[in-house]
Amino acid sequence: MPGTTRRIFLLVALCLAAMRVQTPAHAADLAQAAAFVKQTGNDLSAVVGDASTPDQKKQRLQPFIDRVADVGDTARFCLGRYWNRATPEQQREYTELFHRVLMNSVVGHMGDYKQTRISVITGKPEPRDGLIYVPTTIEREGNPPAHVSWVVKEDGNGFRIVDVVAEGTSMRLTVRNDYNSFLNAHGGDVNALIQALRSQAASG
Repeated sequence: MPGTTRRIFLLVALCLAAMRVQTPAHAADLAQAAAFVKQTGNDLSAVVGDASTPDQKKQRLQPFIDRVADVGDTARFCLGRYWNRATPEQQREYTELFHRVLMNSVVGHMGDYKQTRISVITGKPEPRDGLIYVPTTIEREGNPPAHVSWVVKEDGNGFRIVDVVAEGTSMRLTVRNDYNSFLNAHGGDVNALIQALRSQAASG
């Protein structure tokens, strides 16, 4: 009897867990997330469309990215288990450098963005693990369409971007794996990663 009771409790627990995982986000939340991503794409074109130099693009992009993306959350995710091993000062400098490296990367990949438009046309937004994946097609003159999913979360003040998935590859998972490999090769020394990010930020 005790064994039977235990199995019943386990079955109930598994069913409840499945119900929690499968509970969909409200349709209004999905629609708002899609509208946020579409507006972000339109705003991005306007922010950098007439910027003639990388410095001008960077100057305009920084406040824009701070508004639409949760850079701090993404930085913590990318550092993984090493975040809690870092000192507060290491966490602060790492986050600042992560932000600078991200900005350099975005500016470097912008190209002639004034000829780019972004629209949500490939399927419906999909809720996963408390986040919403918004599929989009990025069309740019002279280039084939790129299919990208924007991963957003609602933080109480609106939606924020936490990841970008292109061709099935997660940006933040890729960076996290790179950082993890680097730290494993350097004995878990967060200062070594910070020094590498300093060099990367300076070269941008």
